[in-house]
Amino acid sequence: MDLIRHLQCFVAVAEESHFGRAAQRLGMAQPPLSQRIQRLERELGVRLFERTSRQVTITKGGTLLLDEAREILARSEALRATARRIQEGRTGLLRAALPPDLAGDTVAAILAAFRHRHGGVELELQELTTADQLAGLASHDLDVGLIRHPCDVAGLELGPVQRHELGVLLLRDAPAARSGTVPLTALTGYDLILFPRAQAPAVHDDLLTTCARHGYTPAAVRHGQGPSFTRGLILSSRAVAFTSRDAHPAQDPDITWRPLTGAPLTLRHSAAWPRGRGDAAALAFADTVTDALAATATAGGDLPPTPLHLRPAAEYWI
Repeated sequence: MDLIRHLQCFVAVAEESHFGRAAQRLGMAQPPLSQRIQRLERELGVRLFERTSRQVTITKGGTLLLDEAREILARSEALRATARRIQEGRTGLLRAALPPDLAGDTVAAILAAFRHRHGGVELELQELTTADQLAGLASHDLDVGLIRHPCDVAGLELGPVQRHELGVLLLRDAPAARSGTVPLTALTGYDLILFPRAQAPAVHDDLLTTCARHGYTPAAVRHGQGPSFTRGLILSSRAVAFTSRDAHPAQDPDITWRPLTGAPLTLRHSAAWPRGRGDAAALAFADTVTDALAATATAGGDLPPTPLHLRPAAEYWI
């Protein structure tokens, strides 16, 4: 028995004191309305109305049940309203993740825009590498993330892939810093500071392969990612790091950022969520991330894919 529908019939008859008017109010014929009231009376074991050929009167038992019936209907409507807000992405909990090296301005822009558009949604945001995000999305511990390509995207749906050109961080007094742009060959002899390979193996290998093809094979790869740690390595050793312009503070007195000649190195990002589980909130977060990257990180559209060349991890060392 559809209890909610039967209670709606009960309340309508009680308030109209007339089966014909109640049926008209509910948009149904009178015979099925009478049948529903009888079925509800049998289900509850309580006679709800006294019926004569001239009038319908609610019984004492019906009066006692009427307020509870109204309360159940009100709660049912509130439940449906909440479900609609969740479905439309206007409330609920969203578990999202961003990569650790995303620029602070971009993170702030994402949070501000999402809060402005979907203030009713509780955003549980984590800082996770691409590998950790892929694991979280696969186990459904994450609803949406921003992953770095290339990676295994089986079982995922993706937002637009965006491309960020990388430049080089190096000491201001380094010879290569005197030029407006730096060819990769000019970095010969420098160690390279790069994120740990386990975080995104294909991206890690692709960057090193591209460097080698353009004449730069670092003497050593030093694993680092945090801005303070990276800055310390650049200051204390003969090392450089690759990053986008927006991720480097322009006011650093000792370290400068220079674009690479020919823009040979890029990072590619996109929002990702489990296939078939992209509710309105997850899609809204994906759109917010895409917009924020385009606005704050000078991201460009993706280019046609090129072949990848994975290399043994043993070739790289700290």
